[in-house]
Amino acid sequence: MSERRKPYPFDQIEPKWRKIWEERQLFHAPNPGEKNFDRSKSKFYILDMFPYPSGAGLHVGHPEGYTATDIVARYKRMSGFNVLHPMGWDAFGLPAEQYAIKSGQHPAITTRENVAKFKKQLQRIGFSYDWQREINTTDPRYYKWTQWIFLQIYNSWFNPATNKTEPISTYRGADPDRVRLAYVAEVPVNWCPELGTVLANEEVVDGKSEVGGFPVVRRPMRQWMLRITAYAERLLNELEGLDWPEGIKLLQRNWIGKSEGAEIDFNIDNHQEKIRVFTTRPDTLYGGTFLVLAPEHSLVDLIVTEEQWPAVREYRERTARKSELDRTDLAKEKTGVFTGAFAINPANNEKIPIWIADYVLLGYGTGAIGGVPAHDERDLEFAKKFDLPIVAVVQPTKDEPAIGFTGDGIAINSPIINGLTSAEARKKITAWLEERSHGKGAINYKLRDWLFSRQRYWGEPFPIIWEGRKHRALDENELPVVPPPLDDYKPTGTGEPPLAKAKDWVRYSEKAIRETNTMPQWAGSCWYYLRFCDTHNDARFVGEEAERYWMSGEKPGGVDFYVGGTEHAVLHLLYARFWHKVLFDLGHVSKPEPFQRLVNQGVILGEDGQKMSKSRGNIVNPDDVINQYGADAFRCYEMFMGPLEQMKPWSMRGVEGVARFLARVWRLLMTENQAGEWKLSTKLKDVDPDKAQQKIMHATIKKVTEDIESLSFNTALSQMMIFVNAFTNAETIPLSPMRTFLVLLNPFAPHLTSELWEKLNAKFQDSIGDITEQKWPSYDERLLVEDEVEVVIQVNGKVRDRMKMSILATEEEMKTAALANPKIQKFTAGKTVRNVVVVPKKLVNVVI
Repeated sequence: MSERRKPYPFDQIEPKWRKIWEERQLFHAPNPGEKNFDRSKSKFYILDMFPYPSGAGLHVGHPEGYTATDIVARYKRMSGFNVLHPMGWDAFGLPAEQYAIKSGQHPAITTRENVAKFKKQLQRIGFSYDWQREINTTDPRYYKWTQWIFLQIYNSWFNPATNKTEPISTYRGADPDRVRLAYVAEVPVNWCPELGTVLANEEVVDGKSEVGGFPVVRRPMRQWMLRITAYAERLLNELEGLDWPEGIKLLQRNWIGKSEGAEIDFNIDNHQEKIRVFTTRPDTLYGGTFLVLAPEHSLVDLIVTEEQWPAVREYRERTARKSELDRTDLAKEKTGVFTGAFAINPANNEKIPIWIADYVLLGYGTGAIGGVPAHDERDLEFAKKFDLPIVAVVQPTKDEPAIGFTGDGIAINSPIINGLTSAEARKKITAWLEERSHGKGAINYKLRDWLFSRQRYWGEPFPIIWEGRKHRALDENELPVVPPPLDDYKPTGTGEPPLAKAKDWVRYSEKAIRETNTMPQWAGSCWYYLRFCDTHNDARFVGEEAERYWMSGEKPGGVDFYVGGTEHAVLHLLYARFWHKVLFDLGHVSKPEPFQRLVNQGVILGEDGQKMSKSRGNIVNPDDVINQYGADAFRCYEMFMGPLEQMKPWSMRGVEGVARFLARVWRLLMTENQAGEWKLSTKLKDVDPDKAQQKIMHATIKKVTEDIESLSFNTALSQMMIFVNAFTNAETIPLSPMRTFLVLLNPFAPHLTSELWEKLNAKFQDSIGDITEQKWPSYDERLLVEDEVEVVIQVNGKVRDRMKMSILATEEEMKTAALANPKIQKFTAGKTVRNVVVVPKKLVNVVI
C-alpha cells in the first residue's frame, strides 16, 4: 500500500505510541510494597502460554491468543484492576541444540537471536505486556530456581496417610530413595541414536523423531523419574473446581485413566513365579483363554521355551523400533508370538497359553493382560488371528449375540457367579479371589510416572551428584548448576549425554561426579507463572507477599485467565498442576491450583484452508500484514475472524475490510486539508448528543462490555461498526459519545485511539490524561428501553411514509398523527377520508 493510498497514517502513529508506552512504562504492574502500588484495587492475573522462540519467528496464528488476552488486559485496567500481564520465553529445546550441532554456534547465541526477533514482532503488534517482568528459561537466574524446585521434589515423599507431600525427613522407613518423589529407574524409552536423546511419545511419529525424521528404537536406560502417579487421585478430583472447557477436563481425565477392578494372580505351569493381571472385568475371568505379556516383561526370559526363543527374540527387536503410540493404535493389525509357556486360570484351573504382543505396554497396569476374547474387541481380534478359544461368559439382556458383547449383562458359564448381574458378579468373584489369595480389588491409573531425563546439552542440568551408585542433592548455595561450554554438541553415540564430554566439569570431587542428564523442556514451563509474580527476587523463587497477592482469589486457581493452544491440553497443564501441588503441600505457595480459567484459541489456517506450514507455502507473516495495513488492523482482524475458540482460515481481503473500518473511524474525527494535513473535523462540537445518539452510545457500551467479558470479540467489533455508521452522516458530531467510543475501541486498536484521544485533548479541555488512564464507561439501562416504535403509514394499502411514535400512543393519537403528516395530506387533500384502520404500534392505513 503506497504512502498516497494509506487510508490514515498508521505508519507514523503506531511507532510513536509504542515508543511512548515504553518510555512511560504504562503497563508495568508494581508489586505490593513497591512504588505506585495501589492496594485498594483488586488484582487480575492474565497469562499467555509463553512461546518457544523458534528461528522462523511468528506467523499470524501465534498472536491470536495474545491479542485476546491483551484486549482483556486493557479492559481490566480501565475497569479498575491491578493487571499482571507478562511475557517471557520457553527457550530451552531441541531445535537450538540441533542448530548448534550443525553450525557449532552455542545454543545460547541462537536462542538470544530468536528471542530478540520474537520480542520485536510482539512489540510491533502493540501488546501491553509488563516487559519489566520478562523471563527466559535459559537464564541462569531463572533456572537456578527450576533446579531449586527439583530439589524440593527430590527431598520429599508422598505420604499416603496424609494424602500430601512431606519432607523426606518425615519418612520412617529404612530406604528413603525408595519413596522419593524424584527417583532413578531403569525404564524402556524412545531412544533416537541420531539425535542422541530420549524422546517423549508425542515426539515420535511413525517410528521416527518429530524433529528430523530419524529412526527411534525402544531401549532400557537409567532415567530420572518424577512420581506424578502419587497425585493421580488429586489431579483427577481437583479438576472440578476449575473453569476449564469440559473437553480439556475430559482429556486430562482420560490421560489419568482411573479404572476400578481387580488384580488377579495366575500361576505359571512348571514355574514358581506368578503373573499378576489387572482387569476392570473380573466377572469375565472364566472366559479368560490366554494371557498376553508386554514383550519387555521381565518374566519373558524366564518362561520362554527353547523352541520359541528365536521367534520371541525377533519379535522383541521389531517391537523396540515402535513408539507406544504406534503399538497401541487400535486400527493396526494385531501381532504376537507364543512363548511356549502356560498359566493356570485360578477360576477353573485350566491351562491357558502365554503370548507376547506389542499392544501390551510394560508401563501400563502390570504389563500383562488376561485375554477374554468373547467380551473384548481387541482380544477377539487377537484370538481369531491366532485361533485361540473363545468362551462367552456374559449373556446380553437384549437380543444380541454374546460373542463380541462388551457391556454388562448376566454371568453364564461361570459356576461361582452364574445368573448374577455383571455388577453383582464383579463383587462376588473379587471376594472369592481375595479369600483364596488369588487376587484383590484394585484401582489402576493409566497415568505413568513422568520420565524426566533428557540426553541433551541444551537443558537444565540436574543439581545432583553421584558417589559410587548413590545419588545425593547439591546444597542450595551451589545453584545454579550451569552447563559447561563444549567444543561440539554432537551426541556421544553411546547413550551418554553430551555433558559427559566435559570431563573436568563432570568430576565434582575425587569421590563424586555430576549427573550428566538434563531436564526436559517441560521443566521451565511448570512454574513460570509463579516467577512472573516476582521476577527479580534473588532470595526466593517467588516472594511470599507477591505470590499471595497475584495468586489470590476465592477459587482454587491463582492465574485468573490463561490462554493457549489445545496442543498443551494434557501434558503441560498436568505437569504444572503436579509441581504446583507439591509446592502447595510443602507450604511454598498459597493456592492448590495454578490456573483458574483456561481458554484455548482455535487454529488459524492458511488462505487455502490448510494448516500453515513452510512446506505448503501458506504461512502469513504478521510483519507483512502490518506493513500493509497497520498493527491495529491486524489486531482487529484477528478478533473479527470469528469466535476465539473456533478454527478459521486467514483472508487478506478480510484484513482490508477491517482496515477500511478503522479508516472510517479516523475520518469520522479527522479531515484532510488541501495540503494533505490531517486536522480535527469541524463537525466535532462539545454539545449534548440527541436521544438517538445517546441510545446507540449506551447500547454500544453494553454490547462491547458484555462481549469482552464473554470473549465474543467479533460481535463487539460489529457493534462498534454500527456505532460509526450511526454518526457518519451526522451534521454535528457531539464530543462525549466520541470520547466514550474511543475508550471502547482502545483495547482493540490502541494506537489509533491513543492518537485520536490526544488530538481531542489538544482542542477540548473536557478530559484529563492519556486514554489508558480513563475509566471504562458504564451504561444506563433506562436509556436502552424502547419508548418509540416505527409505524408504517399507508394510503389505500400502499406505504406512503413511516413515523416514530410513542409506544404508549393510543389509537386516536396514532390516527391524528397520521392525518397530520404532510406526506399523507398530499393524498387526502380535497378528498373524503372514509376510514382509518389502526394496528397499535405497527400500522395506520388511511382509506379514501
